[in-house]
Amino acid sequence: MSQEEMNVKGKPIFGKDNNPSNILPQKLTLESRLKFRCHPGVRCFTACCGGIKIILTPYDILMLTRRLDLPAHEFLHQYTLPTYLEKTDMPGVMIKLREEDNKCPFVTPEGCTVYTDRPTACRYYPVGMADFHEGGTRDEQGNEIKSAEDKFFFLVKEDHCKGFEEDKEWTIREWRADQGVDVRDEMNKEWLRLVMRRKSFGLQATLSEQAKRMFFMASTDLAHFRRFIFESSFLDTYVIDAETVARIKEDDVELMLFSFKYLAATLFGVQDLKIKEEKIKAKVVEIKQRQDESVLQSIREYEELKAENERQKAESPIK
Repeated sequence: MSQEEMNVKGKPIFGKDNNPSNILPQKLTLESRLKFRCHPGVRCFTACCGGIKIILTPYDILMLTRRLDLPAHEFLHQYTLPTYLEKTDMPGVMIKLREEDNKCPFVTPEGCTVYTDRPTACRYYPVGMADFHEGGTRDEQGNEIKSAEDKFFFLVKEDHCKGFEEDKEWTIREWRADQGVDVRDEMNKEWLRLVMRRKSFGLQATLSEQAKRMFFMASTDLAHFRRFIFESSFLDTYVIDAETVARIKEDDVELMLFSFKYLAATLFGVQDLKIKEEKIKAKVVEIKQRQDESVLQSIREYEELKAENERQKAESPIK
């Protein structure tokens, strides 16, 4: 029941890719019907919560840290393991399973102890969402241009799952709303777009270590990211209106959404954040100064070499 953020060509955004035979070969729309229900009375209850890889989105981490009343760094240390996102070099985290039974640390025989704040991946099952785009058409800012037909849904049907034998019937739209997937998708949208954009560019040019650290910090630890904004030269460098500054100072969700915009600008050059004009001018002066110093150094080295050659000539015996 691991549903990772993936794009298609046979690979789901939220679905299972470790056993494709469980994916039913049928494209579904929001109005397609699904017969499924999961509850404690189902014989397989919680069986799908073990032996899985649950990737956490920034919104998942925010909701779980609030639920557990833990700082992000403590939550990450106690409940997650590092991983790379969707076959890229972008660092992320996944739930650390219990050693004794290889199950999610939040699951008990009675069910999930964080159910109302469970990760996005858990909410999707048994519905998966796929996306045809892998580096398709882009607009002037590098954003992928998509239509409603680019996405479709499918079912993941595993042998152990008895939920399909239940008599509850929904549309895919109703299922997503009931599971809170529509809200999570909206919250995760821009972050997933970053991952997909990175994947579409391939690994020919890898991210710098500094870029990886920034992506990881902004994606997993909002308190750390907030300190970066308000305790560094960030606000002196970028043009940020006072209303936005006030929102991101107090509201974690607004800060998270702002972090996606910042990452898009710094990692992919999306022009949503503007650098202050005086900073650009100062940088131009700095670059020119470095260039001038480099030229002067080259001249000095040439003059020193020339003087040394002349000295050696003067010291040589006349033949």
